[in-house]
Amino acid sequence: MAGINGFGTAFQHQTTPGTFVTVAESTSISGPGLSKEALDATSHQSPDAHMEFVGGLIDPGEVSVDVRYDPSLHDDLIAHMAVDQPEPYRIIWPTAEQTTWTFDAIMTGFEPEGPYDDLLTASLTFKVSGKPVLGVLDDEE
Repeated sequence: MAGINGFGTAFQHQTTPGTFVTVAESTSISGPGLSKEALDATSHQSPDAHMEFVGGLIDPGEVSVDVRYDPSLHDDLIAHMAVDQPEPYRIIWPTAEQTTWTFDAIMTGFEPEGPYDDLLTASLTFKVSGKPVLGVLDDEE
């Protein structure tokens, strides 16, 4: 497999049931970064004095989104920080099937940057709550 070009990946927020809107102009999207706890199951009877583990809870991780930032147009980005209950978001991957990851999340980070020699940007961080659902865009709409 030669790989898939990441151009065209979209990060969206559900504003009303069934209606998703793209969040700003993204330049990079990463996550959710899933991880699983390893629970120590070692006992005095563990074979050959080796630690043993079993799988615990899965942490659905975070989604990070870097965007082009315009302070006069993006008050809605900061408004996401005021929301305490998880809301629906999704990532649309640029595959032929338009594969999606849909999940509930809360915004936990907003960091604008204004370098002297580049465009204004902001880094957004969302903590995923619950299990992300893998799907296809046509199935969701």
